[in-house]
Amino acid sequence: MLDIHFIRENIDLVKAGAKKKHIEVDIDRLIAVDDERKLVRQELDTKRAEQNRRSSEIQRAEGVEREKLIEAMQHLKTGMAEEEERLKGIMAEWQKLMLAVPNIPDMSVPDGESDADNKEVKKWGELPQFSFTPKDHVELMTNLGMADFERGAKVAGFRGYFLKGEGALLLFALWQFMMQHFAQKNAQGDSWTPIVVPSLVRREGFMGTGYLPQSEDDLYKTQDAEYLAGTGEVATMAYYMDEVLEAKDFPLKFFAFSPCFRREIGAHGKDTKGLVRVHEFYKFEQVALTEASHEATVQLHEELTRNAEEILELLKIPYHTVVNCGGDLGLGQVKKYDIEAWMPGEGKYRETHSSSYFHDFQTRRLNIRYRDADGSLKFAHSLNNTALAMPRFIAVLVENYQQADGTIKVPDVLVPYVGKSVIGALG
Repeated sequence: MLDIHFIRENIDLVKAGAKKKHIEVDIDRLIAVDDERKLVRQELDTKRAEQNRRSSEIQRAEGVEREKLIEAMQHLKTGMAEEEERLKGIMAEWQKLMLAVPNIPDMSVPDGESDADNKEVKKWGELPQFSFTPKDHVELMTNLGMADFERGAKVAGFRGYFLKGEGALLLFALWQFMMQHFAQKNAQGDSWTPIVVPSLVRREGFMGTGYLPQSEDDLYKTQDAEYLAGTGEVATMAYYMDEVLEAKDFPLKFFAFSPCFRREIGAHGKDTKGLVRVHEFYKFEQVALTEASHEATVQLHEELTRNAEEILELLKIPYHTVVNCGGDLGLGQVKKYDIEAWMPGEGKYRETHSSSYFHDFQTRRLNIRYRDADGSLKFAHSLNNTALAMPRFIAVLVENYQQADGTIKVPDVLVPYVGKSVIGALG
């Protein structure tokens, strides 16, 4: 959420930001409602002052004069009650409009309407060359008994799946690899706090991170009005909701793990088979809070992005990194990188990681502040980045490491966790 004072002082900039993101929001109506909000509040403040004055007079008055003052007070209270009801309606519209105002994208964000307009900023690795026509992960994993999609659909419905045998083993190997990778970072002086976060989260966390109200259709909701999160970012950000932190503790960096759930509304007809787009999955997420400094945020954003790129490089998966255009940014994102891994079965790059920063957009909604060195209170800046999403990444691995005989070579860094160098080899 942007500060209303900032919006009023930078109306053209906010409008330009919304236009760049291709998000429709009525800023002029927001300003008009804000004017009305301030006017009614001023009227109420005046009447409250009058109420206090008359209360003092009533205490001093006697007889007929006291009765007249009490009657006048009742009329005043009736008028105040009407104004308070009017303010409730105004505030409801004001809050709805405020929640719809997008954050302003960074100047370096390119123009564009969709992910087709994202700009490549980096490419790493040589694309694998095969002496045969590469198969997709569905065929590979089915043939090797690593996954069962038919029974997955039977048991869990559309986009359901079972990972079994070496498919499950590969999932657990990736978990161990990721934990060890970030443990090594900490041993080298970094400060990533491992945290397992809930997937079942109250509405406030989703409102604060910006997933509500815009993305409600894509969330699973319980009968108790909680939601299932599609990323550990939601619970991790809500961890410090309504708290005051200390600047000396920044940056706060979390390596979060959680099961995740998405309805995939709007993805009809896309990736209907396999592990790329499923309703239930697992994610390691990097989430960070830092001081209200654009320079510090940009530096941390590059660090988080580099962490994700390192994982792909250690696993020797070719990838490219793109900077997302305005039309491919979410409501709160100032800037975002997508890292896309090569998938030989499709012959194209597919998104596996996203890295974003928000300035104080989320922390203002979540009321996460910190005390600066001079004692003043400020809203922190927030960032997040996918460390690894599974089982999507298993699809990437098996397609890149497939061999002519249908077996799967295990990446060197995973061999200690898998316990073998080839999946599907006889004997």
